[in-house]
Amino acid sequence: MSIWVCGEVLIDLLPGTPERVAVVGGGPANTAKALARLGHDVHFIDGISTDDYGVSARAELLADEVKLDLALTSDKPTCLAIVSLGADGGATYEFKIDGTATFDFDLKWLPDPSVHKPNVLHIGTLVTIIEPGASVLYDWALQVAEFAPIVFDPNIRPSVMGDRDLYQAAVEKWAAISSVIKVSDDDLAWLFPDQKFEDVAKRWVKDGAALVVVTRGANGSIGFTEGGSEETPGVKVEVVDTVGAGDTVGAIIVEAMIQDGIMSLQGEGLKKVLARAAAAAAITCSRAGAQPPYKHELAKL
Repeated sequence: MSIWVCGEVLIDLLPGTPERVAVVGGGPANTAKALARLGHDVHFIDGISTDDYGVSARAELLADEVKLDLALTSDKPTCLAIVSLGADGGATYEFKIDGTATFDFDLKWLPDPSVHKPNVLHIGTLVTIIEPGASVLYDWALQVAEFAPIVFDPNIRPSVMGDRDLYQAAVEKWAAISSVIKVSDDDLAWLFPDQKFEDVAKRWVKDGAALVVVTRGANGSIGFTEGGSEETPGVKVEVVDTVGAGDTVGAIIVEAMIQDGIMSLQGEGLKKVLARAAAAAAITCSRAGAQPPYKHELAKL
């Protein structure tokens, strides 16, 4: 089963003493890494720079057996994310985006879904809002949707696009073509401050999504389907930071789609998947940076 994960791989510059520490990050790259560590056939799609940061990113993805045969090699620089951590371990980001390989999308190099026939496409975070690449990716995703369901993770970054109306429009556009949407309660609170997250999730389901999963940090997650909702609490853990936790949840959802089919994501089947996702996310939170669990660490779940 071939999984495509499309989106940014970048360098997170984490707080350090005395200098910041450079680690490979980016929500989609974290998701690809998580899926590969679980033993899945994952092809990551993004522009990867030939600079030192890009070399590090490529090496780390390959070390986890993420396939890069569909990625673009570019001489443009790598996007940087300057990370600040709050007292609770929560992360905020300042991005250096313009002119980078990370957002250099073009239909000339994006893979042809009619040739490769992927089983699922996971896409999201900044690549779905940064133009002109976002429009290119949307047109491409429409082609992919003829062969595979789309899993969309908006992963809101207000520091990049502070215009709420524009951000809403972009998210709604992608949600409309997605079979599964994974989003945090914080994302929805910023996007739709006058609406309850339950109402937004139910509207997306009514509009055609088979599943909307709303993550709530330590409080676990809720999955909404046409048949109702299922809720799973979080797993208590000593938090080092939350980087990559939501991306890990997304990987577990994609894994379930691949293994059991999208129709399994409802009722008790959905509840089991959300419980597995909570356990996996807790492991990620117990480590510095985006270090999702390996298959053997979840073997008993």
